[in-house]
Amino acid sequence: MTITHQDELEALRRIGRLVANTMHSMAAAMEPGVTTRELDGIGRELLEREGAVSAPQATYDFPGATCISVNEEIAHGIPGERGLVPGDLVNIDVSASLDGYFADTGATFGMGRVQPSLDRLCRDGRRATQIGIAQVGHGKPLAGIGNAIGAFAARRGYTLIRNLASHGVGRALHEAPEEVPTWPTKGDKRRMHDGLVLTIEPFLSRGGTWAMSGTDDDWTLYSRPAAPVVQYEHTVVATRRGAITVTLPG
Repeated sequence: MTITHQDELEALRRIGRLVANTMHSMAAAMEPGVTTRELDGIGRELLEREGAVSAPQATYDFPGATCISVNEEIAHGIPGERGLVPGDLVNIDVSASLDGYFADTGATFGMGRVQPSLDRLCRDGRRATQIGIAQVGHGKPLAGIGNAIGAFAARRGYTLIRNLASHGVGRALHEAPEEVPTWPTKGDKRRMHDGLVLTIEPFLSRGGTWAMSGTDDDWTLYSRPAAPVVQYEHTVVATRRGAITVTLPG
């Protein structure tokens, strides 16, 4: 989507704020024994209360209102009877539509106190996302996002999952530009333009380079090689003054 009017930006901000508030409310409800299905129920209720529609459910018939991935699950985890325990890494991904506008956000949360190395991974995952957002703006290369994130990851001794990319969003959950790598690439000549709406969502890992489905279902993705992975995601708008982040709580 390309925003051309202020009312479009305000509509995008409304759904962006809603998915952000929903995600943080779900995270605030995390405690030992709470199941991912119960967390998803909180998210579903908050979205429905505001008249929003779960994007993965409406677009792909995903079996949950939100995606919740725990530990070895790195993306697209199906909410179920898994109970949380202290030390878990829990990724909550919330995307929804309201009045025809879509926004997408996600973050990894520690369940209580986590290992120091995982806490550092979370901090650096947030930094990697902000580094990517800093590359967003009118006339800037799309490849600059992944190149900057990749340089940061290399300096800190991390790897990046290379088949889960950022994407265009706004009038649909996934739209042009269809794939925006958050890892270093060559030969991509595409540039951003004023008003372009896209996500920034690197998957930072301590060794993983690829996401693969398992044997239990057709949705949940796991790191290969097996390694801890975190993801932080925002929906942003490219402008001549840089990026506007619309998925902020408020």
